[in-house]
Amino acid sequence: MPFKLVRRHGSDNWYIRGTIRGVTLDESTGVSEKARAQQILEGRENEVILASIPGRRASASFLQVAVNYMENGGESRFIHPLIDYFGTRAVSEIGQSELEAAAKALYPACARSTVNRQVFTPFSAIARHGAVRGLCERKELERPAQPKGRVRWLTLEESARLIDACSPNLRPVVILLLYTGARLGEALSLDWRNVDLKRAHIAFLDTKNGTDRGVPLHPRAVAALANLSHRTGRVFLTSDVKPYGADSVDGRGYIGTPFRAACKRAGISDFHPHDCRHTWATWHYAANRDLLKLMVLGGWKTISMVQRYAHVNTDHLAASILALHGDTDPRKIEGVG
Repeated sequence: MPFKLVRRHGSDNWYIRGTIRGVTLDESTGVSEKARAQQILEGRENEVILASIPGRRASASFLQVAVNYMENGGESRFIHPLIDYFGTRAVSEIGQSELEAAAKALYPACARSTVNRQVFTPFSAIARHGAVRGLCERKELERPAQPKGRVRWLTLEESARLIDACSPNLRPVVILLLYTGARLGEALSLDWRNVDLKRAHIAFLDTKNGTDRGVPLHPRAVAALANLSHRTGRVFLTSDVKPYGADSVDGRGYIGTPFRAACKRAGISDFHPHDCRHTWATWHYAANRDLLKLMVLGGWKTISMVQRYAHVNTDHLAASILALHGDTDPRKIEGVG
């Protein structure tokens, strides 16, 4: 029986079922769109036929390993462009130069950080998944050199100007970002089911690093949320009473333009929504001098990822510098004044 697409197992995804050249399949395509599922089916047919040729060593294709990765719970974001690009090409044939070529073809004008996130990271995850299951060999890849991490933050006075300059719908979003350190996607996808105003606590689920985390709310954030008129569904709504990003691919639509406008009105330059997270982290370390607490509350995985916030907060070390001269009064140091 030739391969065909079927719906089964209670899944929205299409499954490939049938037998060709003695090979029987009953596996998910990992997608719910029939046109894309048909492409995957045709690719699997080619794999099976090529593998059946005498003397040809069977080799798992990128398509096969990628689908298996997604079917086993792997993150599907950014993978489909890679599937379209590599298709049924064997994973063993994809190396450093092939990935760099894919990056140029798929994201020709993007920064190295984007290329790393949308090409090298998903490919590495798929290749690692396949290697563990014996579908391909382990890959050693050199990722694009990344620029120095950006730490742009506001003073309390600047943040107050920014909050005052925000539109009524944007203001509570910015307050939450500044006083919880939430990532933009976490804030915009926040649901009232995960907000407890009485306990002054919120929960961010399915975060960027794959873990859920709870965050205590600052009184300023509690007040901003309490003043919202609704208590069901998404917490933050646009002036059209729609969830932020409802009509965008990545769920982050609508905020960029009004945020830039608010910064302009506040007289603040070179400041982006994600910099609110840097601001919160800088404030937190300055007040608490505790990298472990900062790491846990901000959802970072390692201390090294928050070390930079300690590097920009050195006021508490001033006395140690003055003490080098044996006196903490700079007026008494020879040559000063």
